[in-house]
This record gives sequence, structure tokens and C-alpha cells, in this order.
Amino acid sequence: MSAAARLLCRLLAAPDTALALDPPQWIAVIAVARAELLIGSLACRLRGLPVPEQVGAILAAAIQSAEEGRRQALWEAEMARRALAPAGFPIILLKGTAFVAAGLDAGQGRHIGDLDILVPRARLDDAEAALLDAGWEWVKPDPYDDNYYRRWMHELPPLIHRERDRMIDVHHTILPPTARITPDAGALVAAAEPLGNGLSIPSPEDLVVHAALHLFADGDLSGGLRNLWDIDRLVREFCARDAGYEARLADRAALHQAGRAVARSLRLARRLFDTPVSDRRAEGIFDAAARRRLLARDGWGRGTRPATRAAFYVRSHWLRMPPALLARHLWVKARRNNRRAGA
Repeated sequence: MSAAARLLCRLLAAPDTALALDPPQWIAVIAVARAELLIGSLACRLRGLPVPEQVGAILAAAIQSAEEGRRQALWEAEMARRALAPAGFPIILLKGTAFVAAGLDAGQGRHIGDLDILVPRARLDDAEAALLDAGWEWVKPDPYDDNYYRRWMHELPPLIHRERDRMIDVHHTILPPTARITPDAGALVAAAEPLGNGLSIPSPEDLVVHAALHLFADGDLSGGLRNLWDIDRLVREFCARDAGYEARLADRAALHQAGRAVARSLRLARRLFDTPVSDRRAEGIFDAAARRRLLARDGWGRGTRPATRAAFYVRSHWLRMPPALLARHLWVKARRNNRRAGA
């Protein structure tokens, strides 16, 4: 059932594999790449290889779309900078926008959705006021949702610009305060590296820590294959620059209470993408379950293994909230959904 997803991983890791693909395999791998938002990354990896004409047209369109996404992401980052710069606090780009702004390999062809930024917790009110003044508006006007974000989440309620229709997520740390892991938000800000244009990105170690925590401590692994590909690209690039990178990454992961998430991410990246890391420990039971979840796509790009997906969905909520808070949150959501259904 996961043959197409495995093939996608193989193509990303070893692009020359594409030379042996037959038409049904191309159909399957493109469907999975689109479903996992990896079609742009795949297109960049296969650029210059002789592929069937129809496949070439699809990949060329994906590269064009990724380039447009890159331009939009950088423009949104600049708009946020202009809005927030007068307040005089650090503006740290996260995730895909950070990758493309810094020209990292992980940004090649990467799909970029919302703009994610990190600001110091003490300046969150200033950031909110500045963005509202600059034309952003609330996406979630419901009082319960607003209070939930402000009290329990690691970010403000999401905002969308009234003219450009683009969303921004303003983080003050990288995991909900209710989570079992507590990253050092102050250390994230202090170690951020300026890009020279009024914007910064997390340190090389913190980029991987964030990706690993997002993968294993803040979600149900939906879209996780893209996160794991980010980790492969980042680790390869940073290790090539500095032989001591892995050791510093381990130290940084320990600081952020992310040692297990980072180690597991590296093992899975090695298994699926041949990421050259020194940890050669065998895959554990949880690793195998996570790999099954990451590869749960059929040849049409549809999700498979519903029981595995459901288990990771439950796990994601369990990690993010204490049981009493989770029960109350689900009860409120269920009541609201029932009211809407009966309206």
C-alpha cells in the first residue's frame, strides 16, 4: 500500500532512480508528491533528467508554482517586517519562509503556506497591535477560540491580511505551553541569525529542532513526509559545512528537551532518505509505527491505514494537552458542532 510513497522517497534521495520508472509508477509518484505537498521539491530534484514529455510538463509547472510561492512568501515577510520594524524587536522567520529567505537547500521547490514568525513573548501585544494597524484581521473571531489561543497556545490566533488574503501565525515559542516538552524560547530568540535585512532565522541547530518537534511533539504526522524531507536537507547542508554540527545539534536538542524527537527524526530520515547521520541505532517499535504513518498513501495519493492515522491523531492531542483540558476542549467543540449542525 505504501509502494508509491516509498518510491517518492527513493526519487527524492536518488533522482537517477527516475530513469527506470514506467508510466504507472510515474502516475503514482506524482499523485503522492502532490498529496504530500512535495511535488515542487521532487521537480527540483529531477531537474535536468530525461523524463517522459507529459511528466516533464507537470514538473515544469510545479517548479513555476514553487517559484511563485517563494516570491509571495518573501513579499509577505517583507510586509511583516515593515509593520513590525518600528516596534524594535527581533522578527524571526520560521519554517519554509526561513528556508527560502536564507537560500537553504530545504527551500528548493518547497511548498510554503502561511507566514510563520517568532517574536519575544514580552512583545506579543506590540506585535499584535502593529499587525492590526497594518491591515491584518482575525481569522477566528469566536470568543472561545480567541481565548483558547491566548491562554493555551504557542501563538496568537491566526491573522489574515484584508487585501492580500495571506495569513500570518505569530509565535512566541514553538510548542504549546501545555505540551509535555518545554523548549527554551529565550534561547531560540537569542541564537537567531540575522539575514541583514531586518529579519532573522533560527540557528542551524534550532531549525532542525523545530522541524523535529513539529513532526513528533506537535501534530499527528499529517504532512510529516515534507517535514522529514526538510530535516534531511537541513542536516545534509549543515553537516557539509561543519563536521561538528551533529554534536552541537544533540546539545541543542537537550537544551530544548527535544533529544528524543531529534534522534527519532534523524533515524527515520536515514531510513527513508539515506540521510548521512552517525546514529546507527536500529529502528524501534515507535519508529516503525511512525514510518507506517508517514508512508500511508496509495497510488492515487489517498490516505491509507485509517487505524494508524487515528492513533497518531489521538496521540497528538494527548501530547499537547493535559487530560482534563483536552476533555473540556473536545466537549466545547462537540457542543458547538452540534449547534451548527442543528441550525
